[in-house]
Amino acid sequence: MNVRIHGRSTEVADDIRELAMEKVEHAGRIFDDVTDVDVEFSENGNPRQADARYRVEITAKAGTQIVRVESNAFDARAALDTASEKYERQLRKLKERLIQRSRKASHKDLNPLVEPVDDHHDRDAVVVRRKTFELRPMSVEEAALQMEMIGHDFFVFLDADTGKQSVIYNRHDGDLGLIEPE
Repeated sequence: MNVRIHGRSTEVADDIRELAMEKVEHAGRIFDDVTDVDVEFSENGNPRQADARYRVEITAKAGTQIVRVESNAFDARAALDTASEKYERQLRKLKERLIQRSRKASHKDLNPLVEPVDDHHDRDAVVVRRKTFELRPMSVEEAALQMEMIGHDFFVFLDADTGKQSVIYNRHDGDLGLIEPE
């Protein structure tokens, strides 16, 4: 397992670095196929957010899936403890889902009806971050799992059944929506 521990605009103390390594390796025992893990520490200097001053983000590649968790706390050790617990739960959930998926003979269909989302903003939106990623063919169920593992509200993927780009997203009622091109 390749573990990278670093700080964004802050230094990570050696004792915290060793503790992070220990916790990540311990959680990595749950899922044998964890290859790369990135642990990022950052510090918010805003005194109004003293109880969320430190932030820890753990991103890992587990098999073909990406698992991402984050946590905020008043000190780096508390944020690391919470993030490592979340990371361990996510790995357990991923492993259980993969086991259950291999045991199922049929797959569920997601919401067949998709309602358009209509948001109006008063100001012009500005692109502040750009991401690129590889569009891999996967089933709708795999895309839903990937979306949950990275902790996002939506996920863009290449539908293995249709060969077209699709978007799966979390709806406000707790269900999933699927946007497909015609």
